[in-house]
Amino acid sequence: INSVKLHKLNNPYAYPIISLHSLEDLDLYFDDLDGGIKNYYYTYQLCNADWSPTDLRPCDYIRGFQTARLSTYRNSSIAFVRYTNYYAKLPDRNCAPTRSGNYLLKVFLDNDTTKLVFTKRFLIVDTKASITGQVLQPYSGSLFRTHQKLQVGVSLLPTLNVFNQQDVKVVLLQNYAWPMASYLLRPSIYRGNYFEYSDESANSFPAGKEWRWIDLRSIRLMSERMQRLDKQPTRTDVYIVPDNERKQQIYHYYRDMNGFYTIETTDNVNPFWQSDYVYTHFSFFPPGNVQYPGRDIYLFGEFTNYETNENSKMEFNMEKGAYEKTVLLKQGFYDYSYVTVPVKRSGEQVSFENTEGNYTSTENVYLVLVYYRPFGGRYDELIGFTTLNSLLARP
Repeated sequence: INSVKLHKLNNPYAYPIISLHSLEDLDLYFDDLDGGIKNYYYTYQLCNADWSPTDLRPCDYIRGFQTARLSTYRNSSIAFVRYTNYYAKLPDRNCAPTRSGNYLLKVFLDNDTTKLVFTKRFLIVDTKASITGQVLQPYSGSLFRTHQKLQVGVSLLPTLNVFNQQDVKVVLLQNYAWPMASYLLRPSIYRGNYFEYSDESANSFPAGKEWRWIDLRSIRLMSERMQRLDKQPTRTDVYIVPDNERKQQIYHYYRDMNGFYTIETTDNVNPFWQSDYVYTHFSFFPPGNVQYPGRDIYLFGEFTNYETNENSKMEFNMEKGAYEKTVLLKQGFYDYSYVTVPVKRSGEQVSFENTEGNYTSTENVYLVLVYYRPFGGRYDELIGFTTLNSLLARP
């Protein structure tokens, strides 16, 4: 399975958030590189704010059938790599969520939930709160030049009964990356149905730098960051211009997609079943061509699902003195970064410090999510969200 995209209808740049009982829809696309036709089904799993499954049964939050079949598909054409492209518009009227919150979309084979193929996250909101926020430069001397701080105010509707401050949770996401999420459980100011969160230690994020990119929309002509384009009878290889550490480089602003990728092609008409797959070769040269001690390097972005696992881990080539990774990517435009994680993991988040550096003026987008669990409630309701931009939301 490759090129899984879940986004708002006809908007590949929009995070999948829809309002409860609204007419908003989501687009789901993915490719099966085995080719042929398979019987794919999907269902929903309601989760709490931390993505732990709720105690509710599926019939408590799904209206209609518990599963639905993916019935729209098309075989690839004009492509070296054979695949089948599947599509669904969600939610289907015969299988729809009925509560707000965090949802996992689960896709599996032959209507057998044990044959899970992949999952994707999406959110459903039932607006019961208004949110204000700013992106500020931290006051702390250790964070002043490298981090961005969020100050958030939440006003709940008077109809919500708040017995204590733990009834409300706020989650902050930088560039929609859940592995880097910050969970705020205690407000700095709590007054009736108003909550304010301004704790610099919990609300600050490493700013990183603008995302690197590769343009694979055409494999007939070389784009700006292609070093070599090898077209063979059965496959296409693209070698990206070698990347270097940007920690010591002067910050330079340019527009990016904040880690997203899009499926596009300029070679053919339809990008979903007429785009080809490309073996894309990434290389990263650390300072002195010496391996980072005690840390592994990973490719980071939506196309790796922001995960640090074997699918995104780079291997160090001793002869070249470089980290290397080959990824099979569909034609499109991709944002990516390099991150490091300790070899012996101890719960530490991914870090841009060694590879990209952090600069407080970097353009980032932040998603603020507000959850509410009433007294005796069995799950976290999503009652509000807003997006903030570090360039636009400053006073």
